[in-house]
Amino acid sequence: MLHLAQIQKNPTSGEMELQFLAHQYSEKIWEVDEPYVVPLTEKLSLGEGVLVLVEYGEEKQIISISTATDWVLNLVKQYLHKNSINSQFLAAEQEKIEQWRQEITAQSLELNRRFLEIETRREQLQELEQTLKENRESQSSNSGT
Repeated sequence: MLHLAQIQKNPTSGEMELQFLAHQYSEKIWEVDEPYVVPLTEKLSLGEGVLVLVEYGEEKQIISISTATDWVLNLVKQYLHKNSINSQFLAAEQEKIEQWRQEITAQSLELNRRFLEIETRREQLQELEQTLKENRESQSSNSGT
């Protein structure tokens, strides 16, 4: 599993260790972890405080470590550049949501109107059926006398 970690020096032993900060949940989704520390068994030429991507195995072993620089820059390019999410974008999205809400409200009102219309017609049909039944019964009782 891929993790974002920071290289740090253990204050007691002076040894380098990895503080795991987040892990990849799926291709584009990451979850922030409660930070936990894993001893760094291999010697790295990276200094304290550097962010790294760590492939961490199921048996709690480090498979690979690489700097997170390219990964962070890719995030900036994808999500944080000047044409990405900003106040105008959010306002436009909010306007779209409001339009959808109004359309859904109008559709709901139309459905309610149609339902009431159908219900009224059903009641009228029931009344007509009852009247027809009463007329037939009165005709059969009149013809029987």
